Amino acid sequence: MNLPNCPKCNSEYTYEDGSMYVCPECAHEWSAEETENEIDVLVVKDANGNILADGDTVTVIKDLKVKGSSQPLKQGTKVKNIRLVEGDHNIDCKIDGFGAMQLKSEFVKKI
Repeated sequence: MNLPNCPKCNSEYTYEDGSMYVCPECAHEWSAEETENEIDVLVVKDANGNILADGDTVTVIKDLKVKGSSQPLKQGTKVKNIRLVEGDHNIDCKIDGFGAMQLKSEFVKKI
């Protein structure tokens, strides 16, 4: 029997538990109807719960330490033209004075 991959982590090790599918790697559970109706849409929210989109401008809400730099990324830094990606750090961007970076959406707010 061919079971669908996990929609959350794309694991192939899913199994059936009654009428639900379960992923042993990320513990995500979903029904067969969700699999049929699901459209892959990446939804990323900022610290206030606003939905972010590619090209948005955001500001940093707290000082962030940057690996490889002696300076932190200061609160209030404006980041223009963000790009959303999947993963732990779900925002790719370029910041003046720092260069290309990845940020977590929980540390930014939409302008």
